[in-house]
Amino acid sequence: MSELLRLIALDAEDLAIISANLQDACVKIRDMTYLPRAKRFALVASRFDWVAAAEGRNERCRAGLHFERVLKATCTGLAQDAKDECLSLLSVSYKVTDAPGGHVTLTFSGGAAVRLEVECLEAQIADIGPRWPAKSCPDHKFDEAATRAS
Repeated sequence: MSELLRLIALDAEDLAIISANLQDACVKIRDMTYLPRAKRFALVASRFDWVAAAEGRNERCRAGLHFERVLKATCTGLAQDAKDECLSLLSVSYKVTDAPGGHVTLTFSGGAAVRLEVECLEAQIADIGPRWPAKSCPDHKFDEAATRAS
């Protein structure tokens, strides 16, 4: 059995590791929230375990991710009335704008994104639930025709 994932990010390099572990996580719109009084943004995702996949097991598990010191959260491409819509998380990135503050961007498939304005980067991820077999391993086929056209 795989160990539970627990990571903290305090800079862009740390967040890149969290992003790699969350690539292709399924996130329902209803499982994301911004708590302005607490200055926190949190989500729960069904994380595909890429480490287990490298060992020949396709597994998913529930994982919680939260950001502290969030001043503002905005979103684009999210249908707020489609609370059960499952989005595929592609990446999580951080850009410093006024050190140590900056913007965290959660990019989802289909052009959806969440942008967090933060005082500084402070994020944590932890596996919070049981594992289950994934139906398949996410596949990112390289589209040569599209690449030649650009």
